[in-house]
Parts: sequence; structure tokens; C-alpha cells
Amino acid sequence: EGKVAIITGGSEGIGKASAISMIREGASVVICARTQETLDSAAEEITTYGPGEVYPITGDVTDPEHIERIVAETINKLGRLDILVNNAGTAAASNFETVDDEVWQRDMDLKLFAAIRFSRLSIPHMKKVGGGRIINITIIEGKQPPSDSVPTSVTRAAGIAFTKALSNDVAKYDILVNTVCIGLVKSRQHERQFLQIQAKDPDVTLDNFYKEMSLEVPLKRVGESYEAGDVICFLASSRASYLTGTSINIDGGMSGVV
Repeated sequence: EGKVAIITGGSEGIGKASAISMIREGASVVICARTQETLDSAAEEITTYGPGEVYPITGDVTDPEHIERIVAETINKLGRLDILVNNAGTAAASNFETVDDEVWQRDMDLKLFAAIRFSRLSIPHMKKVGGGRIINITIIEGKQPPSDSVPTSVTRAAGIAFTKALSNDVAKYDILVNTVCIGLVKSRQHERQFLQIQAKDPDVTLDNFYKEMSLEVPLKRVGESYEAGDVICFLASSRASYLTGTSINIDGGMSGVV
């Protein structure tokens, strides 16, 4: 209650679910994404879940000037910053020999450098209020990369390492830094994949699509976005005051490593 959070990629999926969880607990939330219409729709929905304020701010997290503007607008509107959730990202997984420098650089800018730049700008404001929380959203493939998984598995592995290194540097300011490693969790990206499949086979349903995906998950289902959002909210709370520099798999037991 009374805390202010920035959530990147906050208009859908895990980002929106995290915002809903934090709003329920009384925080005010800035959600950012590239599309104003999608952001406005998400903000309207999120506000129905609790008393906190929701501010949608458009921006491209691969652009350093946009990141500066998002943080500045947050401070101007809400006066403080306590929580940063670096969630923006898309699936980008191919065979190494098919991925050129441009794809590598775009993925690093989106998933690694965005987190670095947001954290760099957020930490001074967290220090002013006596501490803070940074939660980096990564994936289980960052710990255990399969074939045909670059560049995402590599940039997410860098995000996990960044989490640990940063946690050591800012612990003295009571700024806690953790990562959640996502497995198969329902998202708009999966829905877009489903629509492509359905265009070729109209008999396929979304339930069947997710059921097929879940065969490799020990819990035999695909996770819901709110299940990830609640864990992220917990990491942002005072209940997680002795957790830093760690990772939590949200994967239904799918990963082969802890």
C-alpha cells in the first residue's frame, strides 16, 4: 500500500496480471507498452480490481529516450518509485545458423538492455525512499537452453546473471533484485500461435492447443498469468524482505534445473 510500480509490457499477459495483483494490494502502477489503445484498455480493466491508481504510458523499451521519459513521467505523476518489473519481451527462438546480428541486437535491446537502462534510472529514486524491488522476468530456458532457442535463451541467461550481479551491488540500499523464470504460461503470444494453426486447421480449439502444450509439464496444464502475477507481487512486497539475488521457476515443474 502506498508504493509505486513500473511494469513494462504491462498491457497484457504476465505484466497485466502483475499490475492487477499489485493494485489489489493498494499500490499505484504505471504500465507501459508500445500501443496506446491496448494500454488504455488494460488500464481501464486493472482499475476495477483495487484502489490504486493506474497510469498507462506508451513507449518502446528498446529506445533509451523512451525509457528516460517513462521514468520521468512516473516521478512527475506519482512522486516516487518503489518497484520495477522488467517484463517486456517476445518469443524469439531459432537455430543459431539462421540468426543474424540484427536479430541478436534487437533481442538484447528488448530483453537485456531495457532491464539495465530501467534499473539504472530507477535505483536513484528507490534510494530516496529507503529501498525498493526490481523483478526481472526471464525464462527457464535461460538456465537450461534447448536446441533452436537463440537468441532468447542467451539474452534471458544474461538477465539471470544481471539479476544476481545487481542484487549484490544494491543490497546496501535495501533494494532487492530477483528474477522469475517463466515456463509455459498462457499469453497473447501463445494465442497468436494458436490463430496461425487454426487458420490451417479450423477444427483446432484453444483448449486443445493448450492441452497439447501441457503434455511436457509435470502438472499437466499450462499456467495462468495470474499465477505468475501473484508471485511477482509477493516479491515486490514486504513479506519478501529477505529474498534477493535469487530465481523462482514458474513452470509447473517443467524445468530440469532448480
